[in-house]
Amino acid sequence: MENKAHALAAGAFVIALIGMIVALVMWFTRDQTVRNTYELTTSEAVSGLQPQAQVRYRGIAVGRVTAIDFDPKIRGNVLVRISVDERVPLTESSYAALSYQGVTGLASIALNDDGKSQVPLKPDNGNPPRIPLRPSTFAMLQERGEAILARVEQTVDELHQLMDEKNRQRVSDALENIAQAAASANNLTRSLDAAVKDGLNPALKAVPTLAKNATTTLAGVNKAASDVSRVANNLNTTVTRLNAQGGAIERLGTGTEGLSHALDSFSVTTLPRVNRMADDTAQAVRRLGRAADNINQNPQSLLFGSGEVQPGPGEPGFAPPAANAAKPARP
Repeated sequence: MENKAHALAAGAFVIALIGMIVALVMWFTRDQTVRNTYELTTSEAVSGLQPQAQVRYRGIAVGRVTAIDFDPKIRGNVLVRISVDERVPLTESSYAALSYQGVTGLASIALNDDGKSQVPLKPDNGNPPRIPLRPSTFAMLQERGEAILARVEQTVDELHQLMDEKNRQRVSDALENIAQAAASANNLTRSLDAAVKDGLNPALKAVPTLAKNATTTLAGVNKAASDVSRVANNLNTTVTRLNAQGGAIERLGTGTEGLSHALDSFSVTTLPRVNRMADDTAQAVRRLGRAADNINQNPQSLLFGSGEVQPGPGEPGFAPPAANAAKPARP
């Protein structure tokens, strides 16, 4: 009997301990958050979504999926019921989408808001408001998969046509030409290296001599520059003396002014007299010329004057004296 009593006491202690552990677990895991119920409806597949899946709002866990079933209001749609923390700022422009976790294939609900409306979405657990469930990126990619595959197939066909026998031969010829060009460039590099060694090195050896000659030339240039500077100073002194008061330039200006006055006097008084004398001389020369012409034409005018000369015997027009008695005697 004593052994049975100990067994009963141990069993009761174990049962009490298990009850206390369960109570503690329930105490620490109790959820006092006030949640509102919303419904999501979609015509897309919800593969990977399970009850108790997490609901996130912009990456923050705010609730869980409570039920997944067919939509009684819209035939063919899937209805997902979620429980969301009342603090989540849902509006009439809020929407949901499936979010897949890595490679596990498990899905969760991602809530978001495009900001088109600022009107809060009023909760009603008796008749929960509906939030649209938009297609996920994976669903959109699956829908466009056929078009993408068609594009890929078209690209592969074009690549196949591009790499036909003729084009492959052209590529091979181009590669051969590139190899020949590389070999030519290598030969050119070697030639340049040899030219540098044969031609440039002697020139570099002559550089010190050229530098020495250049130094000597620069010294000569500096000396010439010094001489030029000395000549310039002397020239500057000479110019200063010429421009000084009473200098050669001033005396030259005074002489020029006197010469100008003399020329003016000559032009006003002497020159008109010279012009009149020249006119008188020209008239006398003309008269002398006319007298010489008369003498050449009638030399007898030197003896008889410039009057008309009567013809003598034997000359044409001669008349006897009787015939000429009535004429006055010749002076």
